[in-house]
Amino acid sequence: MPFHQKRLILHDIMKRLAILGSTGSIGTQALDVVAANPSLFQVEVLTAHSNATLLIEQAKRFKPNAVVVTDERKYKEVKDALALLPIKVFTGAKALVDIVQWEGIDTVLGAVLGFAGLHSILAAIDAGKRVAIANKETLVVAGELVMQRAKEKGVAIIPVDSEHSAIFQCLVGEDIQKVEKVILTASGGPFLGRKPNYLVNVKATHALQHPNWVMGAKITIDSSTLMNKGLEIIEAKWLFGLENEQVDVVIHPQSVIHSMVQFTDGSLKSQMGLPDMKLPIQYALSFPNRIFNNYKRLDFKDFPKLTFEAPDYKTFRNLALAKESMQRGGNVPCVLNAANEVVVHAFLQNKVGFLEMSEMIEKTLEVVPFVAHPTIDDYMHTDKEARAQVTEFLKKSQLSIY
Repeated sequence: MPFHQKRLILHDIMKRLAILGSTGSIGTQALDVVAANPSLFQVEVLTAHSNATLLIEQAKRFKPNAVVVTDERKYKEVKDALALLPIKVFTGAKALVDIVQWEGIDTVLGAVLGFAGLHSILAAIDAGKRVAIANKETLVVAGELVMQRAKEKGVAIIPVDSEHSAIFQCLVGEDIQKVEKVILTASGGPFLGRKPNYLVNVKATHALQHPNWVMGAKITIDSSTLMNKGLEIIEAKWLFGLENEQVDVVIHPQSVIHSMVQFTDGSLKSQMGLPDMKLPIQYALSFPNRIFNNYKRLDFKDFPKLTFEAPDYKTFRNLALAKESMQRGGNVPCVLNAANEVVVHAFLQNKVGFLEMSEMIEKTLEVVPFVAHPTIDDYMHTDKEARAQVTEFLKKSQLSIY
């Protein structure tokens, strides 16, 4: 059979999806992609933590085989609302792990926020499902474990983050051994060029005003502190099997170049486009095919100048802390991620200052015991201990998150 005919047949096979975290920013945009391509994608499973209203609305529209609401207090509301439809309703964290193993699922989109997404991704890998991963914390916390498990099971891990999708696209058809380094681009967030005397007074409402991207609250705050980029360099290391020194960051305020790959001959590949998360989501779900969409196209006349600059590691300390955590390895990135999740939650409630977030994370990194070769149980213990430590620091500073 001619190659192009094989490609056509592959393109026409409908993919059956489990969308974990369907009510979040990535999940809702993924459903936009599904709605635009009803002949290519079938939603089998939708999950949410506590947004029962939106989950019910999504279930009625896409009619999946099952839904999971992990907040058990919301179970009756969802169950009653879907009682007249042939949709199974489950609840609890264990249900999230169990459901990704169902035979009727081809691809699992992991968009559950934070550390909570780890177990369901591991379960999907063990079940041989292809994973489109939007939960960067999974690879930050346990990247070595996740990628080793994927290799053993022969499971493809397709990145959804725009930066990692860009690198992934640049590497298609290339020899990974010929990669000199990857360069992740960062917009710099809403406070690019600002110094500590300005940032000390920043509140959550200011940090949520990202200049280029529309994202959820947690990732938007992470972008403003450059922690998002810090987490991404750790993710890139594991996702592409790189050494620490092969991952670099450059500030690119226009967010047109989403990331780059430099090869051993000095040549450079970049992936470009307008900042729209639906594009990398669509690519991850449809890979290895590209499917048509009507998204706005990049017009270079709108961007007469593309600029680049080095990150300010001194002011935006989180990026430096992430690089140090990557260098130390072991369970240290797990500590970094857990402490960051807690302080971001506190910042969103105006209970900790913008610059104090980095101080709290650094103090937590100093006190949680180091584990060089952590198991899954070690990761669980580290996550719990880091959260307890940073919460205690917040309390002692009279900035309790409670």
